[in-house]
Parts: sequence; structure tokens; C-alpha cells
Amino acid sequence: MRLSDFPTQDLKGYSPADARRDLISALTITFMAVPQGVAYALIAGVPPVMGLYAAAIPAILGSLLRSSRHVVAGPSNAISLVVGGGLLTLSGLDPFTVAVTLAFMVGVFQMAAGIMRLGSIVDYISNPVVLGYITGAGILIAVGQLPNLTLTAKGEGNVVAKIATWLEGIGAFHTPTLVLAISTAVIIVVVTKLKPNWPAAAIVLALSTALAWWFDFAGLGFKLVSDLSVVPSGFPPFSMPDWSMIQRLTPLAVACAVLSLVESSAVARSLAAQSGQRLDTSWEFIGQGAANIAAGFFSGYPTSGSLSRSAISYDTNSASRLAGVYSGVLMIVVLVVLADTVNFTPIASLAGLLMVVAYNLVDRAQIKITMQGPWSDRLAFLVTCLATWFMPLDKAIYLGVGISLVFFLRQARFLVVHQLGVDGNRKLRDVDEDKGSEGTTCDAIRILHVEGRLFFGAIGDLQRALDDALDDECVRIVVLRLKRTQGIDVTVAALLESAAQRLHAQGMHLILAGVRPEAMDLLRKTGVVETIGEEHVFPTQAKWFQSLKTAIAHAQTLIDEDEICKDCPLWDVVEPLDFTEDE
Repeated sequence: MRLSDFPTQDLKGYSPADARRDLISALTITFMAVPQGVAYALIAGVPPVMGLYAAAIPAILGSLLRSSRHVVAGPSNAISLVVGGGLLTLSGLDPFTVAVTLAFMVGVFQMAAGIMRLGSIVDYISNPVVLGYITGAGILIAVGQLPNLTLTAKGEGNVVAKIATWLEGIGAFHTPTLVLAISTAVIIVVVTKLKPNWPAAAIVLALSTALAWWFDFAGLGFKLVSDLSVVPSGFPPFSMPDWSMIQRLTPLAVACAVLSLVESSAVARSLAAQSGQRLDTSWEFIGQGAANIAAGFFSGYPTSGSLSRSAISYDTNSASRLAGVYSGVLMIVVLVVLADTVNFTPIASLAGLLMVVAYNLVDRAQIKITMQGPWSDRLAFLVTCLATWFMPLDKAIYLGVGISLVFFLRQARFLVVHQLGVDGNRKLRDVDEDKGSEGTTCDAIRILHVEGRLFFGAIGDLQRALDDALDDECVRIVVLRLKRTQGIDVTVAALLESAAQRLHAQGMHLILAGVRPEAMDLLRKTGVVETIGEEHVFPTQAKWFQSLKTAIAHAQTLIDEDEICKDCPLWDVVEPLDFTEDE
């Protein structure tokens, strides 16, 4: 990957008017990022200020180095849930140290994936799997906030255990806390419906924070952000990952990296579909990786592409990626000037906000569509969703990815092999499509037309086709037409060599036709051409089917006349067969 490939169209001709648009957008993004950062840190089980740190310098680098001009990096609900679940399994370790180390590792994995141009890997994770994970995560967020709604004891374990613990202590709930939480959620929903363009969450939380300061909510029994961990004023402090944790955190880091990339890519593609912007997925990976590495060195925790803040960037008509950069700068200003104010934010208000977030994560319309789809989609959704409730979240992600790959492999046709014969009009046809015709194939010469990629994942189909030919006592020659194949690896080369040796042992021959230059080069280097016989390998030619015609003519010279019927459609090679170009 070269730096010259980096897309910078949105920065060409950047004007003061563009700067104003970006600054207005950044102000709105930051207004939303402050309450979200604190709330998502609550989900992740890390100090609240880490949510703000994760939306500062990571947002700057993430916006600068990705291809999308709208995606804003920072803490998200899904990635926070995975971090929180991981911390529960790592009891005894300092959450801050685990979080910054995890962020650094996630960033390295993502940067490596981008540099190696592995952007297409997210295409192999199906929508039902992502939907199942997000739906399950939404329920988990809601269940996790129940104790904060009532100011009762928190439970441990899976969803059922947490609900059971909450119900046991429900009789001792704190009425003012419950009222404030419900009021926060209701007002956010109402404001959002009446004024969709207003940052409802930021407005409501700012109001509740002001009330908490004015009426001394702490003295009234409310729990505030400062009770969890005091948010200090100042620039995000420099931090160092703990290298001794690398091995222990690797499975969790890979899960976070995959989820972050899937989430970020989905956000980028959704906004690009509306804006018409062209994306480079590999640069998206690099940008998100840079954001996470920055989070590791500046006291944040793993980040993703934020759907809500990225949508604000688009909805407020930002001119360029600098809107995300400015939002990170403004977050630093908030940390330096207004951090003390955040300490007064009531936990009940944050719980109300997170209940709204959890509700919105459950996409009921999309779930309905998925449940009306094929059984594979329904199964993928249900299994992934249930796994989030009863398994560690990183394991649930691995399960979901595994399900996607299984269904992909079931449906993917890596290689297609057709037996060819001649129809009544002396044209080469697929025998499977012309089974009713008589005399369409030659008993002694089996012609196999191969299409697709010749790599290790495709040898099963090729092996079966060759085995069928070997099991036919009448077959003397097997002709493989490789003109429409792409690539070749040593596994396929070894299979061809083995097939040639088996055929030779039975007095039979393998002939290759239409061999592309790159395939020919590998077959020579691996000694396959020598095993098959130079005279039995025919490279591609400019004229349509000329290589196959030559190979058939050569095959006929290897067969005694008494071994083949006189009326065989391939016998008369003086008049070349009429191969049509659409074959």
C-alpha cells in the first residue's frame, strides 16, 4: 500500500466556508460525544473519563487517515460491551491498564489488515450474524443498567443470573433514582420525535447535571459520575500498554478488532451510499487502527466508527473529514475546561440514556425481515443473539464469524467442472445439459472443462471429477481444459501430478489444454509438466478453442483404432469440430 493511494478529494480546494461547515458539525458531534463517552465507559467498566479520552485524539487520527469523510471514531455501545465482558473475565487486573493495552493491540491488528489489503474480509460476515450480535448486545445493555435504574445490587454471570439478582433486591429500590432515570429516557424519546435534529441526549443530560449541582443530588442519595471515578481536568495523559498482557489479551483483542471493523465498515458504507462517496476499505481499516493505537497511548479504550456521531457529521452537511478532526480538538477543550462539570452527571440519567440506546439497537423491522428469510439466516441470527447472553462476548463474536464462514462455504462454488461432448450439430456442449442426446461423448476420451480458482479450497471438486474418470473402465485419456481458471497453487499442482501418476499406472494419460502462462510457470517449477509429459501440455492460444482442438487431436493419436468406435464424434479430426465462442 502506498501513501499516494490515500483518497484526499474532500480536502482539495478547502475554503473558509468549508471550515465553518466543519466546525458547526464538530460542535454538534462533541455535544453528543460527551454524554455518550461517559455512558459507554459505564458499559465498558472503565473510568468514565476514558470514554472522553477515546473521543479525543483517536477521533483526530481516525478522521485524518480513513477514506470516509463522515465516519467519526470513538467509543461505541457494541465495542464497549465487549470490553466490559472481557474485563469481567480478567478479574484481578487493573481495568485502566487492560483497556489501554487492548486498544493498542486492536489498533495493530486493524492497521495490519489494512496494509495487507484485507478489506474484503468484512464481506464474509453475514448481516444476520451482525444483527444477532447487535440485538443481543442491546438486551445486555438494558439488563446491565437495571441496577442503575433502581440503585440496587448488581448481579454477575449471564443474562438470567443478572435479572434474578436484580429481582431479588427490587424491593429496596431508590424511588428518586428510578423517577430520574425514567424521566430522562422519556424526555429523550419525546425531544427526538418532536425535534429530530436536536441532540436530545446531550440536552437532557446537561439539564440533569445542572440540577444535580444546584440541588445537591449527592446529598439526596443519588449516585453521580464522581462516585465511580472522578473525571480529572487536563489533556489526555500519555499511557503505555502493558506488554506482559499481550498473550493473555490476544483472543479478546482479535474479537474487538473484528467487531470494530465490521461496525465501522457498515457505518461507512451506509453513509457513502447516501453521499455517493467512494470508499477504500483498506484505508478504512488503517484509519480505525490508527484511532485505536492512539487510544492505547492516550488513555482511551478500544474505539469503533460511531453510528450516531458519524450520522451527525453527514446530517449537518460537513464539508470534509476535518469535521471529525475538529470534534477531537473540541473534546480536548472540554477535558481541559469543563471536566469538573461532568462529575455531577447523575448515573440514573446515564442509565436512562442507555436504556434508550438499548431499545434503538433492537432493529425490529430488520429482525422481522430476517426471520422471513431462509433457514440459514434465521439460524445465524438466533444462535448469535443467544450466544451473547450465555457466552463471553468475544466467544460470541467468534461463533458468529464461524457461522458466517460455514454458510459461505456451503454456498460458494470454488470450482465448476463440466464434462464436454459433441451434439448433433457438431458443437461442443455440456453433457449434463444434453443428457438426452446419443453419441455425444467419446467413451475413451473424457473432456473436462474447468472454471474457477485453482487453489487448495477447490481441490475437492477437481478430485471428484478425476476420480469419476479413473473409475470408468472405458476412459483412456482425460483432457482438462483450464482456459477459464484463475491462479494455481502448489496444492492443485500436487493433485495434478498425483492424477497423472495414477493414470500412467493404469496405461492412461492426462492432457492439459489452455494452460495460462502463470499456471504453466508454476507447473514447470514444481515438476508437474515433467511428470505429465511436455507433449501432453498445451498452453493457451490466441484463437478460440485452438488449444483444446489440438489437445483432442493429440489424444486421438494415443488411442488404437480398435479402442474407439468409428462413429465417435471426436474421431474425425480432419474436419475440426465447430466450437462456438459462447462455450
